[in-house]
Amino acid sequence: MNEAETRAELIDPALAAAGWGVVEGSRVSREFHITAGRLEGAGRRGKAEIADYILVYKGQRLGVIEAKKRDAHVTEGLGQAKAYATKLQVRFCYSTNGRGVYRACMETGAEGDASGFPTPDELWAATFAEENEWRERFAAVPTEDKGGSWASRYYQDIAIERVLEAIAKGDKRILLTLATGTGKTFIAFQLAWKLYHSRWNLTGEPKRRPRILFLADRNILADQAYNAFSPFADDARVRIVPSEVRRTGRVPKNGSVFFTIFQTFMSGTNTDGVPTPSFVDYPPDFFDFIVIDECHRGGAKDESNWRGILEYFEPAVQLGLTATPKRKDNVDTYAYFGEPVYIYSLREGINDGFLTPFKVQQIATTLDDYVYTRDDDVLDGEVEEGRRYTEADFNRIIEIAEREKYRVQTFMDMIEQNQKTLVFCATQDHAAAVRDLINQMKSSKDPNYCVRVTANDGAAGETWLRAFQDNEKTIPTILTTSQKLSTGVDARNVRNIVLMRPVNSIIEFKQIVGRGTRLYDGKDYFTIYDFVKAYAHFSDPEWDGEPLEPTEPIGPGAPGAPGQPKGGDDGGGEPEPRPQRIKIKLADGKERTLQHISSTMFYSPDGRPLSAAEFIERLFGELPALFKDEAELRQLWGDPSARKALLDGLSERGYGREELLEIRKMISADKSDIFDVLAYIAFALPTITRFERVESRKTSVLSSYDEKLQAFLDFVLAQYVERGVDELDSEKLPALLELKYRAVADAAKELGGAPRIREAFVGFQKYLFEGESSVF
Repeated sequence: MNEAETRAELIDPALAAAGWGVVEGSRVSREFHITAGRLEGAGRRGKAEIADYILVYKGQRLGVIEAKKRDAHVTEGLGQAKAYATKLQVRFCYSTNGRGVYRACMETGAEGDASGFPTPDELWAATFAEENEWRERFAAVPTEDKGGSWASRYYQDIAIERVLEAIAKGDKRILLTLATGTGKTFIAFQLAWKLYHSRWNLTGEPKRRPRILFLADRNILADQAYNAFSPFADDARVRIVPSEVRRTGRVPKNGSVFFTIFQTFMSGTNTDGVPTPSFVDYPPDFFDFIVIDECHRGGAKDESNWRGILEYFEPAVQLGLTATPKRKDNVDTYAYFGEPVYIYSLREGINDGFLTPFKVQQIATTLDDYVYTRDDDVLDGEVEEGRRYTEADFNRIIEIAEREKYRVQTFMDMIEQNQKTLVFCATQDHAAAVRDLINQMKSSKDPNYCVRVTANDGAAGETWLRAFQDNEKTIPTILTTSQKLSTGVDARNVRNIVLMRPVNSIIEFKQIVGRGTRLYDGKDYFTIYDFVKAYAHFSDPEWDGEPLEPTEPIGPGAPGAPGQPKGGDDGGGEPEPRPQRIKIKLADGKERTLQHISSTMFYSPDGRPLSAAEFIERLFGELPALFKDEAELRQLWGDPSARKALLDGLSERGYGREELLEIRKMISADKSDIFDVLAYIAFALPTITRFERVESRKTSVLSSYDEKLQAFLDFVLAQYVERGVDELDSEKLPALLELKYRAVADAAKELGGAPRIREAFVGFQKYLFEGESSVF
């Protein structure tokens, strides 16, 4: 009896007998996809994590079951079950072969044989030792799926459950830390939905619906949340805006879910016309639940004026949402809210396949720093002779037009110009200058190909931003900004992020990276073009594994370093007094000598940045676990199924197709096979092009087949030379047949039937990758 038969004939009946899927509120999720599989490039994903069974009761996942065939040992699936239970944060897991059941408790470590599966009520009682009325009421409210168009991810469900459990226990300050792009607004909506429909409120009695406030620091974020909460009735949602408050002379109070920004609450006047914060027009206990979006940006800081809003509404349960782990820059946030009830990191999101991986192109030019020489012209200001002007000085203290022009030309030559791109600049003036340079160099004929979006651009800038966010629109294609777009803006199809200003902190860097991590069809990765050495902020052990102490940033790009700006001038804090700006024109000939070098950063599976040499060295150390010698590598590569398994094994170890293709470029083997990359690293074999491989082996490869099959295989080899080894995958066979013969049926008739075609397609490949001695 195989596994499928064991499930159908033994396990499914046993679960039904225990009441699963029978007792009201209970269900069994079969083949539950926990993760999507990491994006690997070329439309491919790594292996998804799929649990055989998930036991769900009252809307909560309570148990994981891994099934094996009847003749397997009862604990054969225990390792998988424990791994999935850990990921899902489920207390109980089970391994079964249909004849026996083995149970493990992830909380106490107790495990052993069980007499059978527990009933839904037994498993609920074992999971929740103490009864709680609000837990039961929250569980009775189904997650809103918007007619099936919304589907939650496992980590979102965990976050929702953790917050509701904290509320049920009476906690007043709650924090969630989830990477940008993981759906924090969706989580906030589901929490509001359950609180609203369960009639939870501060009185503790379910006699009225709660009043909920969503508090952001930018209008676009408040608007995004307002739109995301659309399943609530229109009269339940209230957008608090200053103009309406001024017009009516009062703050709105009729509604259930309110949306506003800190700045609106800080504005207002009393009856005598004296400036008075408008939030005091609400009683302190007016709101039952407050969501503070991007709470690391100021609301929880001791010195922040906004902190007064949170303290005024002290009776409310306050939930902070942040995308940044605990660092020195945001300790006030964690001190105010406490430790997060749940954390989901950027590394986890990328490895699970819910966020987009990224590449980093580090670019250094011969004018990253500048020391004045007398053959240069000072067009404006007073230059300090002998001073070395560094990145933090450029476009704030000193301007060199030729330098900016060269940098813009460099990245415009590197990107695909039809891809949506964000360029982060030093100031609003710098953003305008870079915008103009891009439009001068663009291949597009559209005058609005690149636009600036900063605070000074006002409503027009917001309009351009909305157009940029619209995935159906291609114009504008590039936005330049300073601080405004570094956080909270949802633009899914961003393919490139260009850094032309220093990054102030690791927190800011994470926010900027988050502009590109959201998933979009056909987007396998995004690229960061780094002119300012921001990659120094990439290594973050606390986000990818807790450190003993946060790392002290060093160098001119570090927060607080000499010359480092404390904030931007379009929404990132109060601008510093602007010094007179020095303008330099390089001496004749210097512009022509500007040069640059670029290099690629790689990342280990745990998220640590690696140089190319470190990455290759690490790969070299892993390869013996996958094949023992050159002969075995050739044997594996010449079999489509074995080749796929090898590539999957490499991907699981952190060496996906994109990384291998990047190494192929580095060893100047663009027209070679990935096989050559592996053979080069493992055995120092010289690389050959795909064309050279085919030309040297074609006679021996084709000699075993009749004329008609030779014609087809010759066509396949041409596709291999042109496109690469993916053309030899078994899944590609139907498409290749259709390409040459128009229809698979016509190909089968021409070539002698489908089995014969498949045998030839698979069989010829071993000859293609045989060693030299086997060919000549």
